[in-house]
Amino acid sequence: MNKERAIEDLARGTVNIVSREELGGKLSAGRTLRVKLGVDPTSRDLHLGHSVVLGKLRQFQDLGHTAVLIIGDFTAQVGDPSGRDSTRPVLDHDTVMKNAETYTQQAFRVLDRKRTEIRFNSEWLKPFTGDRNGSVSEFISAAKHITVSRLLEREDFKTRLAAGVPVSLLELLYPVFQGYDSVAVKADVELGGQDQIFNLLVGRDMQKIHSMEPQVVMTVPLLLGTDGVKKMSKSYGNYVALNDEPQDMFGKIMSVPDELMYAYYELLTAEDLEAVRREHPMEAKKRLASLLVGKYHGEEKAVQARADFEQVFSRKEMPAEMETFRVESAGRLSQILVASGLCKGMNEARRQLTQGAVRIDGEKVMEDATFQPRDCVLQVGRRQFRKLTVR
Repeated sequence: MNKERAIEDLARGTVNIVSREELGGKLSAGRTLRVKLGVDPTSRDLHLGHSVVLGKLRQFQDLGHTAVLIIGDFTAQVGDPSGRDSTRPVLDHDTVMKNAETYTQQAFRVLDRKRTEIRFNSEWLKPFTGDRNGSVSEFISAAKHITVSRLLEREDFKTRLAAGVPVSLLELLYPVFQGYDSVAVKADVELGGQDQIFNLLVGRDMQKIHSMEPQVVMTVPLLLGTDGVKKMSKSYGNYVALNDEPQDMFGKIMSVPDELMYAYYELLTAEDLEAVRREHPMEAKKRLASLLVGKYHGEEKAVQARADFEQVFSRKEMPAEMETFRVESAGRLSQILVASGLCKGMNEARRQLTQGAVRIDGEKVMEDATFQPRDCVLQVGRRQFRKLTVR
């Protein structure tokens, strides 16, 4: 692939490239680039929002370059202030390491393991902040060159200060720690979400301080969740996890608003957007769901997931296969909903009943009555089913 075509492909779906000319120069240098992505493992599951930047990293790998995936076991205990309107809760080390294990496992569903270098930033940030050999630490030296006015340029800090919301000293220092990651791994390119632009640019500053050629910075949009309103996040309940079951993943994608579907195509696939827009929206959305399920679960699972969806929703039938739950004694319907895993707690179960989202053998049930054990199908919403049995 020639340089111009490579740049066009890499630029697809990006928000910022600092700078395009520098990227062209690095791609023309004829050497393997080190492309950095830092992730703080603040939860256990990756979702499609994470896959946007992971997919961009995979594009560099497909061009023959090395992905440097930095697990922020140090910085996760500091708390990234990016995009926050309040201080992020600080995690303990054990929680961070448990999350990191699942992060790396799920990241390799997108990345090429052979071209990926995994690093933990405590490796260099503990010495960076410490006093080594009786001399002034590198952190102290770097801090002399990063001014308070520079750190206060970031919009999220300005917004919080204007609203009277505290900004901690530790949050001010976070960009310095992340910036030093780029020095430690000798990054040629750093990727991140658009809310990371300030931190990534500080990485360029830190490399200049250490007389290094500054990294190219590339950011991608934050993927909106299935509600079409807020960014995809587990805390908002609008996410599609990479380890969702095929039928669940297919159904969640089908719930995405039509107008958002095209952004999903642009950010999560390599499909021709003009051709997609000429398709009927329903068919285009089914194809999108099939593409994504196929990517993470295989073509066979994608075909089955589509067939199940069409059987349930297009023809108003029950799915061919569903999980079975044995009912051993009579109990409130809300209790059965929780015990069978259809609802996470009693409050959710009662809310689903009140909203008319619960059906037994296709018949709507709105009262939390006593359920007498019998063979039937219990349904919540449009996608969740359990075959109840007394046997």
